[in-house]
Amino acid sequence: MTDPRLDLAISEKVARLTIRRADRHNALDAGMVDALLALCRQIERAGVCAVVLTGEGSKSFCAGGDIASWSSLSPDDFGRHWLRDGHLAFDALARLTVPVIAVLNGHCLGGGLELAACADLRIAEAHVKLGLPETGLGVIPGWSGTQRAVRRFGAQVVRRMALMGEVFTADQALALGIVDQVVPQGQGLAAADQVIGRLRARAPRATELTKMLINAAEAEERERVIEALAGTIAAASPDLAKGLAAFRDKRKPDF
Repeated sequence: MTDPRLDLAISEKVARLTIRRADRHNALDAGMVDALLALCRQIERAGVCAVVLTGEGSKSFCAGGDIASWSSLSPDDFGRHWLRDGHLAFDALARLTVPVIAVLNGHCLGGGLELAACADLRIAEAHVKLGLPETGLGVIPGWSGTQRAVRRFGAQVVRRMALMGEVFTADQALALGIVDQVVPQGQGLAAADQVIGRLRARAPRATELTKMLINAAEAEERERVIEALAGTIAAASPDLAKGLAAFRDKRKPDF
């Protein structure tokens, strides 16, 4: 599934994913959420070393879920589809085996901050503001704003945003650990390229395994990581070749 409002460009083993909906503050609707999930699967198989995620323009990185897309849904459809589909897409982004760098080139609010939380590194341009305003609309931060965001930013920081409605500047977000770097406006992508230069100097397989282990430590994907690592070890064992040969020959394996 593709959507022209999500632009994926792959060059020199770097995937650059840009939300192109500046007229709607790069807000995500249902079609874009579905496309994000599909693009994550494409990225996973593309052999890249890193992903750079950003938004079109300079006003908003992502304004989260488009209110027009979900406000008329029934409570059942809102919970069963809108929120669950968002989780599927955001989980896929957070669990990519390569590092994800979010370049926050504009305001990062609500679901946009939940999207940024999926990244391994967040670079904010100096004019950016960040927050979780959902309770002011009578809804919750439903794309893991109370779960992944708590694990990555800390519960008290999320309380201040989600319960009290605090909105932080880029410098405040840096001090609180929400973002990892603040750069002048317009310099976010250049800063991401510097990070990618450092990543290229590191062993790709070791980087992938280390990210998986960190995710497991955060309870991001513990079960999948354990089975993936164990399965890789088993697949590299001579036992697999012996077992498959015995299966083909319709005999008992001689391990």
